[in-house]
Amino acid sequence: MPIDAAKATGAEPRTGEISWSNKDVILYHLGLGAGTPATGADELRYTYEKNLHVLPTFATVAGTKVGGSLSALPGIDINLRAVLHGGQEIVIHNPLPAKAKGIKATSRVADVYDKGKAAVIVLESSAELEDGTKLYDSRAEIFVRGEGGFGGERGPVTKIDVPERPADHTIDVTTTADQALLYRLSGDWNPLHADPDFAKAAGFDTPILHGLCSYGLTLKAVVDNVLGGDVSRVKRYRTKFAGIFFPGETMRVRVWEEDGKLLINTSAVERDDAIVLSDTVVEYSA
Repeated sequence: MPIDAAKATGAEPRTGEISWSNKDVILYHLGLGAGTPATGADELRYTYEKNLHVLPTFATVAGTKVGGSLSALPGIDINLRAVLHGGQEIVIHNPLPAKAKGIKATSRVADVYDKGKAAVIVLESSAELEDGTKLYDSRAEIFVRGEGGFGGERGPVTKIDVPERPADHTIDVTTTADQALLYRLSGDWNPLHADPDFAKAAGFDTPILHGLCSYGLTLKAVVDNVLGGDVSRVKRYRTKFAGIFFPGETMRVRVWEEDGKLLINTSAVERDDAIVLSDTVVEYSA
């Protein structure tokens, strides 16, 4: 069986030390479209090492070397063409530094859920400084088509309904045709986002944008337009990847302020506002 749930969840967590530099952070931000206009103060905080801010979603790429390739994890033998990102959550305990060494990172398979025609692999990771100060916790849900039906639990169902009233903020974000090619330099080398033949074999007309790029683009739009540009205000950010996004499309981010949280839908404007991110929540400090 390609996925052995018991072996995957019973494996020892992977641990290791990670580090990053200003260059890694800036490259990640450029992959999210930061830097337009190039000399604008609001963009330079993402693209210039002087007073460099770090978007919390950098956590999703910071520790990838410790987690390793998904198909290399114990109990998991899957075809990358069948893999899609199903959901993502990060919890930020302390602001991410612009450069860091000796950070202890841990990664493990927390659960494997049986959705019938697919499996969902839940990956949990965390990172802390040398003195034990926690930086972040991360939880990723990886959807693997054709790998369900093994008799496991279906897993929890979470649904977040946005208010019926118009959004309090509507932000349109322009992406470029080469967005995925730049974003993949931060560590996600899945050919689904670069190789036209691979994408067609996976059922798509053309390479699609990384789900985590849409995730980062959305948070940047929220931080810049709703949270006063202050990355440190973000405490928790979770989403479900409800649809695909093609590089070059316009991303529309709708935000509702509700009960001290931000509820969000992200859609693709050119495809009749097809939903890309749903069930999305940002928890933030005042």
